[in-house]
Amino acid sequence: MTEVHEQLPPTALSPAGKANWRHYLELTKPRLSMLSVSTAMVGYLAAVPYSYVDWRRTLFLVLGTGLCAGGVATLNMWMESDTDALMQRTRDRPIPTGVVQPGSAFVLGWGLCIAGLAVLFRQVNGMSAFLALATLVAYLAIYTPAKKWSRWSTELGAISGALPPMIGWAAAGRSNPALGWTLFAILYTWQMPHFFSLAWTYRRDYAAAHMPMLSVVDPTGNKVSRRTFVWTVLLVAASVMPTLLGYCSGYYFALAAVLGLWILKSAFVFLNPARRETEARRLFFISIGYLPLLLGLLVADRFIFKL
Repeated sequence: MTEVHEQLPPTALSPAGKANWRHYLELTKPRLSMLSVSTAMVGYLAAVPYSYVDWRRTLFLVLGTGLCAGGVATLNMWMESDTDALMQRTRDRPIPTGVVQPGSAFVLGWGLCIAGLAVLFRQVNGMSAFLALATLVAYLAIYTPAKKWSRWSTELGAISGALPPMIGWAAAGRSNPALGWTLFAILYTWQMPHFFSLAWTYRRDYAAAHMPMLSVVDPTGNKVSRRTFVWTVLLVAASVMPTLLGYCSGYYFALAAVLGLWILKSAFVFLNPARRETEARRLFFISIGYLPLLLGLLVADRFIFKL
């Protein structure tokens, strides 16, 4: 730890003030945590007809998933506080600046995780709690360490990011297993254009933190863009599977195809070296809009045509 501290900027080692609730909230990465909660909800609502929705169970699903998501995000910040201090994008986070002590983040993170697992186990069901635990293990024991030694960290990390909809699917009683795995495939493949474009934009940050991301070991960006395009094609294929499996209507298929062409066009332009820099940001923001639109269509279609 001494060697790492000697490399850090002075602002990363000196306290920047007293911690308040906003700093602890920042540790939980609210936007990322909300994504986990939202996709868990989609998994639940897509797996049960409207007339069978248990709103009490839904409330506890949201609470348990949210606590687990916030806890794992906090522990991730605790584990990566040294590398966060080396990157321009993350050096102002609460732990690198010294506002929140690592021990406090450690206790908060595990407290949230344990509380979330207990809520899911006691108030939802055992399978949803097991899948939430699998998400925690995949994120903290596989993805977070892999970022420091493997250029395949994005593919490994996408496993934990794709499990939340299956938590919701399990909460619904594990009906429609094909739909559960389809939701997993959508979330898994979506993360590739989302994170590869982000990693290309911030490749210098990742290089400064000695993370061998693909965008770091591939300075031309050719491998990054090709892999992004292939995964985007797979995303479009996964997005229309609910209709092919008989769970959604042709209306969903058509609208999902339109959304697929939207993100696929950006991934195709990303292949062009002359436009790669600007298109990376565009693709990232398109991916942010694409996912809620697609998942919203899926739930809306299930409720309107599959009551």
